[in-house]
Amino acid sequence: MPNISVIISTYNQPEWLEKVLYGYEIQSYTDFEIIIADDGSTQETKTLIERFSETSKYNISHVWQEDKGFRKTKILNKAIVASQGEYLILTDGDCIPRKDFVQCHFELRKSGCFLSGGYFKLPQSISKKITKEDIENQNCFDKRWLLDQGLKKSFKLNKLTSKGLKERLLNTLTPTKATWDGMNASGWKQDILKVNGFDERMAYGGEDRELGERLMNLGAKPIQIRYSAICVHLYHTRGYKNEAAEQANLKIRKETKSKKKTWTDFGIKKDKA
Repeated sequence: MPNISVIISTYNQPEWLEKVLYGYEIQSYTDFEIIIADDGSTQETKTLIERFSETSKYNISHVWQEDKGFRKTKILNKAIVASQGEYLILTDGDCIPRKDFVQCHFELRKSGCFLSGGYFKLPQSISKKITKEDIENQNCFDKRWLLDQGLKKSFKLNKLTSKGLKERLLNTLTPTKATWDGMNASGWKQDILKVNGFDERMAYGGEDRELGERLMNLGAKPIQIRYSAICVHLYHTRGYKNEAAEQANLKIRKETKSKKKTWTDFGIKKDKA
């Protein structure tokens, strides 16, 4: 049984998912399984996963559901149930992990806490340029290489360059609150089951943070590691954004906060009994 289950959500992005899987093949910490939570992708994604599974050092599971619109919360719940690790890392199929990504989550995990990691967004031009070799050589995490490819300088580059004291200092001083962000977060499976996983009523827009809010209501402490556990976020449009859904999500989150809810009746178990 692996210590950790890495759950990767995806939907019809096989080109990006392939790069992400290359990133997990070179992780410094290796006692984990990979579960791909697929919200209805076509055969191309299935073929990619099957090809990777044949040669990967890891057990890769493909949890799929029919495409009926944005149902990420539902497929993530299915993946959580299918997971074998006692500790879960949740991320997306367009986020390439740095080689120490899983190790950081493993080493920084604490009982009664969840971890809130970081990501560095890349423009489309650089996202397309990244090759398997660039991932293996960690070029896509190298400041100089990225600037040579046309990346604009910004303070956010510190996510890629911070180590040791600077890394810990920025984790402490950042004004960004530690939240459950679906691109890079981790927690104990038993805690996630105690809050009944994701609320399946929720479409895109804060559905991941609502899970974190129930975990905090349960007593779990969020720990900021956005300058420690790093992934680069490949460019994509968000055609699934929906104002009505976001407003409905805000209403659910408001109720979660005001009533200090730790359980959703619309999660893994559909009734508390």
